[in-house]
Amino acid sequence: MLTRNILAPSSPWPVVSFDFRCQVSDKLLTRRYLNYGHDRGLKKHNSLRLRAGFWDSIKSGFLKNNTLQVIETPSEPQEDEEVLPQEFVLIEKTEPDGAVEQILFSSGGDVDVYDLEALCDKVGWPRRPLSKLAAALKNSYMVATLHSIRKSPGSGNDQKKLIGMARATSDHAFNATIWDVLVDPSYQGQGLGKALVEKLIRALLQRDIGNITLFADSQVVEFYRNLGFEPDPEGIKGMFWYPKY
Repeated sequence: MLTRNILAPSSPWPVVSFDFRCQVSDKLLTRRYLNYGHDRGLKKHNSLRLRAGFWDSIKSGFLKNNTLQVIETPSEPQEDEEVLPQEFVLIEKTEPDGAVEQILFSSGGDVDVYDLEALCDKVGWPRRPLSKLAAALKNSYMVATLHSIRKSPGSGNDQKKLIGMARATSDHAFNATIWDVLVDPSYQGQGLGKALVEKLIRALLQRDIGNITLFADSQVVEFYRNLGFEPDPEGIKGMFWYPKY
């Protein structure tokens, strides 16, 4: 469930694209490809649902432990409301020792670069300069995070740690590209990566960004395909320029 933005000239990664605009609701979407700003005429529109059983599949996996509670996401804002950063409890579970762990989703971009570096180390990504990490976060259009918050009984100190992140760059009008999708290995296999990307996509759609792309390792192309992305849609090919020195 990883995407990287470090490209090797000898093996460029597939470009996958997720391109549609929200027409009716946050669940019923009309899909439309853009031709980089040119009017391509009327095209046949195919309706699809953003994985109607998405949350059900997450719940079925989480609820194997009857001490865990899935917290429903809040309703989406009306179209005429200003879209603000979201923050809500995605998952809550009670551990055998009585401690309560919450998985908090946020699109507010609150990321400590040292926490991010530690998370990258956990998933085996090569280290990047902290100054560049900070610049990448600052200049991103949106940064979505997952934090684990553990509350021990009788203790007023909550333990909070970064367990997932994804960010997107954008022209603030038509296009967005998702980068750096990662989840702590100890939390993988629980549907959190899907939830992270799903909510990031929905947040972009709320801002009327309809053309969403990303760069994926070959081994995770199927993961993104299941979320609605397509490799090389309509014959579009990703092309890369590399310094020759």
